[in-house]
Amino acid sequence: MSRSAPSIWPELVDLSFSQRFVDAGGVRTRVVEAGDGPPLILLHGTGGHLEAYLRNLRYLSQYFRVIAYDMIGHGFSDKPDRPYTIDSYCDHLSDLMDALEIDRAHLSGESLGGWVAAWFAKEQSARVDRLVLTTPGNVLSKPQTMLRIKESTMKAVSEASPETVRSRLEWLFAPATKHMVSDELVSIRLAIYTLPGAEQAMRNVLVLQDPETRTKYAWDSEWTSRITAPTLIIWTSDDPTGDYEEGQLLQKWIPGSLLTNIEEAGHWPQWERPEEFHRLHVEFLATAKC
Repeated sequence: MSRSAPSIWPELVDLSFSQRFVDAGGVRTRVVEAGDGPPLILLHGTGGHLEAYLRNLRYLSQYFRVIAYDMIGHGFSDKPDRPYTIDSYCDHLSDLMDALEIDRAHLSGESLGGWVAAWFAKEQSARVDRLVLTTPGNVLSKPQTMLRIKESTMKAVSEASPETVRSRLEWLFAPATKHMVSDELVSIRLAIYTLPGAEQAMRNVLVLQDPETRTKYAWDSEWTSRITAPTLIIWTSDDPTGDYEEGQLLQKWIPGSLLTNIEEAGHWPQWERPEEFHRLHVEFLATAKC
């Protein structure tokens, strides 16, 4: 019997949530919010968009004011023509928090979003309560992984079609969860990848897959040792960007951090294994004093 892919709308149909655009430092930024507890900001990965977290709003909004957004250069947010470095993403996040009148929040980032969240926590520790880094991606900056991300992502935009977009998404998922890449999810990403200026925007996104640009921001013990926020690292059994040993290395580098592993999940455990993802977030974050 075939397994059906999850649909987004049933996750939202009876949930009170909002979608709007806000001015974050001059960048028109798409934001989805639900709940009214302590702020929890969710950051997606390279070439991604806030729909990566729409399976999580219902549950997490019982405990938090959940905010998912399209990072600068991504989704339906503005795409100014400049390289998007980690500093650029952090400046945008800071501006977004100001626009939403949030002084301090929990941050949970997946892949690139985890990298940005960690750097932000190092740079602006007073604005971060607790930190969750989900499959933060290629901690060792492996050239072959950088090339795979760059080529597959650029192809999904320059040769945008249901097939190229699906291929890029399925690469993120574990063998046991590839069926979860729905036509709905593909169509949303295809709409984004065919927006005017999408190719140039993606070139600006992918600068972090160039070794020379990446060097300034690459994961290492020097800057990660300055993260003071309590940190949970979520790894998975089938992350295509790095194995569990990279998670262990990151745990060693971030003082007092915790490391856990989700089985039968790839790079998107928030979508592939939402129940486990939710449990870990609530256990780690809900008891924090904000």
